[in-house]
Amino acid sequence: MNRIFQLTALLLLHLTSCTTSKSKSDLLRKENKQIVLDKIPNSKTEPLRKTIEQIVSDKNAVVGVSIIGNNGTDTLSLNGDKRFPMQSVFKFHIALAVLAEVDKGTLSLDQTVEIGKDELLPEDFWSPLRDENPNGGSFTIKRLIQYNVSHSDNTACDILIRLIGTPKTVEEYIKKSGIEDIQITFNEEGLQAKWENIFQNWTTPNAASETLKLFFENNNNLLSKSSYDFFWETNIDTKTGKNRIRGQLPKEIIVANKTGWSGTNKETGITAAVNDIGIVFLPNGNYFVVSVFVTDSQEDFKTNAKIIADIAKATYDFYTTQTI
Repeated sequence: MNRIFQLTALLLLHLTSCTTSKSKSDLLRKENKQIVLDKIPNSKTEPLRKTIEQIVSDKNAVVGVSIIGNNGTDTLSLNGDKRFPMQSVFKFHIALAVLAEVDKGTLSLDQTVEIGKDELLPEDFWSPLRDENPNGGSFTIKRLIQYNVSHSDNTACDILIRLIGTPKTVEEYIKKSGIEDIQITFNEEGLQAKWENIFQNWTTPNAASETLKLFFENNNNLLSKSSYDFFWETNIDTKTGKNRIRGQLPKEIIVANKTGWSGTNKETGITAAVNDIGIVFLPNGNYFVVSVFVTDSQEDFKTNAKIIADIAKATYDFYTTQTI
């Protein structure tokens, strides 16, 4: 893992050192233009588009895909502006909002938070933090972010939201940063209270990819260097969804990603969300952004995850074998 972090640090240093400072209005115009261009067929990526369409053609599911590659000049989307339920993908956004408060000095990564036993979410919620600390305990904000992102922990998620306000606080921060197509209404406890609530936390594949690109390039210094490095290292250390974006890629390939999953409705047999968004670092030092959302699926979990893995592998193959 240290080797991976060291290599990633070099990649991040190289990419950030190549950026130039821009006004917020310039950055927003660039981001909005990228989304508009994504609606126009890109002849360079047509072979990849055809492969992705073939991957999803026989699946009983709605699939959303957004890819940004070749230093941002290649864009490709399928249902790119459709709203998809995020599920735990929103923990990516929560971490960003918390780190913004750290950079303001309102919070500190070393600040400790006491979590009582009564604040731990019940056993039917995914929570390694609770399983490892059944009586609660004292945790630094840094550790809570790691639980929230790398382990997709629901208890840590809701505690972090509470530290900065409400789910809407996270939504407002992301929108203020330049991403409009997102809604965050519920924390994890509220999200899982009713099946219908799942659909109230949504984004689009294009917006997810733009969020990844925006905060990775960090042109407008949305995150300080220390917060930036910590955030992306935490995403690289993601433990969940190894059968999705990472599933078919060579083991040595570095991926920074965040997953989400809804489970399956017991009455209808429909899965509302199997998601993964991330950045894949290529052997030549380049990278691509990929966001895949699967919803309204009658396929089993393994098939839903394989859709994402197949798309990520097709994109990897395209950018490692094609001359663009």
